[in-house]
Amino acid sequence: MIDVRRHNANFCSDHFMKLVRDQTQKAIDAFEMLHRDERVLVAVSGGKDSLALWDILLTLGYQADGFYVGLGIGGYSDRSGAHVRAFAADRGLTLHEVDLRDTHGFDVPTAAAVTKRAPCSSCGLSKRHLFDKAALDGGYDAVATGHNLDDEAAVLFGNTLRWQTEYLARQLPVLPARAGFPRKIKPLVRLGEREMAAFCVLRGIDYVVEECPMAAGNKHLGYKAALNEIEASSPGAKQAFYFGFLARAVERFADAAPAHAEAGETALCARCGVPTTSEICAFCRLLEKTSGAEPVNLTVKGRRVPT
Repeated sequence: MIDVRRHNANFCSDHFMKLVRDQTQKAIDAFEMLHRDERVLVAVSGGKDSLALWDILLTLGYQADGFYVGLGIGGYSDRSGAHVRAFAADRGLTLHEVDLRDTHGFDVPTAAAVTKRAPCSSCGLSKRHLFDKAALDGGYDAVATGHNLDDEAAVLFGNTLRWQTEYLARQLPVLPARAGFPRKIKPLVRLGEREMAAFCVLRGIDYVVEECPMAAGNKHLGYKAALNEIEASSPGAKQAFYFGFLARAVERFADAAPAHAEAGETALCARCGVPTTSEICAFCRLLEKTSGAEPVNLTVKGRRVPT
């Protein structure tokens, strides 16, 4: 039996997997994420959430292909890529891949060292750019990511602590398509980390278990830990926090959304042609900074990330 405390219920294996799929479909329907005749590109990392999402969408009857970005984070990226490729090959699925170093001449550890910024910054920037490009080039209607309830509640917690109103305005389960950008959807927002891990075990989905070594010190992990403590004593707190925000507060921050996001006040990047608020987009500026840089191993808490 699988205990889901916020639902105050226990589920057998079959009914638990039905619950996971039903909750995913409920999120898709409630936020109008996808239509049956649309194609979706799933951003897969090799972790439990993205691989489970790909599996769920296919089971629900959606046209879903995968997209993996090789980040060059030593053995961690090697193992992550191997899990993604095995998942796709075993099921005969379409998987698109881009390797940062092979295609663009840099990797995440090198970008972090050159820019002297947190690795998650260049990682997120690179993935967003490449996800958008792959979706648009491939004619996909949406990009789906495996962000779950725990992820979204933690991000909301951090944004609220700092009252980052621009981010609060855009913290939605779906972001509509606009010129040069595909629709972004998060179908797992009604499901937590523990449920996704259990689903993968039941479905026989092999995934990379370890956290990214570059994420050490990331505030997001601290926010998750704090919310986990609250959830332990008050089951359902994360769901109430996140969905309460969507139902009662998110519209209050609408005016804080970047004007260019709504009004189309963007130019095209002089180098790659994507919409940007400056002459050169952030990704191309990152390319410029890392051009010619030798690959590096980044030290995390006194140890080197293994190659």
